Amino acid sequence: MAQSTKVIPKFSALIPLLVFVFTFLGVGIYQNDFYALPAPIAVIAGIIVAFLMFKQSINSKIKTLLKGCGDDKILTMCLIYLLAGAFAAITKATGSVDAIVNLGLDYISIHYIYFGVFIIAGFLSVSTGTSVGSIIALAPIVVGFADKSSVDLGILCGALLGGSMFGDNLSVISDTTIAATQSLGCKMSDKFKQNIKIAVPAALFTAAILIFQGFGLKASETETVVYSYSIIKILPYLLVIILSIIGVNVFITLLLGVVFGGVLGVFYGDFTIIESTKIAYTGFTSMTEIFLLSLLTGGLAALVKKNGGIEFILVKIKTLIKNKKTAQFGIATLVSTTNMAIANNTVSIIITGPIAKTINDDYQLDNKKTASILDIFACITQGLLPYGAQVLMILSFSNGKIDYLDLVSNTWYLLLLLIYTLVFISFTPFRLSKTT
Repeated sequence: MAQSTKVIPKFSALIPLLVFVFTFLGVGIYQNDFYALPAPIAVIAGIIVAFLMFKQSINSKIKTLLKGCGDDKILTMCLIYLLAGAFAAITKATGSVDAIVNLGLDYISIHYIYFGVFIIAGFLSVSTGTSVGSIIALAPIVVGFADKSSVDLGILCGALLGGSMFGDNLSVISDTTIAATQSLGCKMSDKFKQNIKIAVPAALFTAAILIFQGFGLKASETETVVYSYSIIKILPYLLVIILSIIGVNVFITLLLGVVFGGVLGVFYGDFTIIESTKIAYTGFTSMTEIFLLSLLTGGLAALVKKNGGIEFILVKIKTLIKNKKTAQFGIATLVSTTNMAIANNTVSIIITGPIAKTINDDYQLDNKKTASILDIFACITQGLLPYGAQVLMILSFSNGKIDYLDLVSNTWYLLLLLIYTLVFISFTPFRLSKTT
């Protein structure tokens, strides 16, 4: 007679996962830098504890670990990371980032500068897939502009933070989008269209507020600056965005983006064909940490799941879930709490993704809607954390001219996104999840 394969829920099976989280968190607090310890090293600490704790044979545990690392969704996620890294590296080398920034600043009147910074940051982060990268590119310009004009640095930085998180959340090449869609098993184009329904209303209200706040600014106080740029260099970003929206396979989309960006760079003399391959490879290596993190976390999650850890969380969460709406609020709370603990939205999604998928299937939620909720709440939490990379970076660039409260109280987009998403979950009717 075959033995039952039913998994028994156990809190103790969560200990390896908690070791990972608290190792990452503890070193971050001690060093006052949540990126001081490479996340894959913290995962390895959890895996070692799992091997010491769990009772299966060594061969059985290795088999479970490798099966988790080799999961189709995990490997797909990792390959997308590599292509996204290559695309980001190639387009940066062609000067596409500078082209976006300079184009925006050249056409924006001083009266619309708050709104303009929000739009530039949004488009830049949608195109590059990184809020941190957008902040690094724009923050020095924003602070310098505030020094030479009548603009309010707090409002300007709030617009920068909000726009960067807006674009990152929507971007099809963002690591958070990749993690959320692969965890829930939905297409990136479907998740993008779902996200638009939630993010755009919040962005429109934000735009209205920022335009109103800019009415009193005086153009005469600013210096005339000439910005140089080539509109053609923005085309690789537009290509990737358009192909993603119309639903072209993400591998094909990113590969075409890399090739087009490379051809453009060679044509303009930014690099040679051989140099373009080295730049693409540099893009691959820039994704090493998130690649290894996803791979190893998949293995750790498989070990924890096999021994009842994931089932324990699900049992506890389900005692609080009464219907489809509370199921979605449960997912939102889970990813937000995890993000507050480790101050990394991508890691939070990777950790909570399998749990969110199980809840999604058990309560017949919509995959793309659940992926959006997972990504949005990780985005909101990350953007508002006083110890999150985005906030710390902006405050660092401001050189003490604004503080955390100045920044967050002017980040209208994240505050409005939180309100609108809660309303959206509460009042949107349900449809059965579709397999993709």
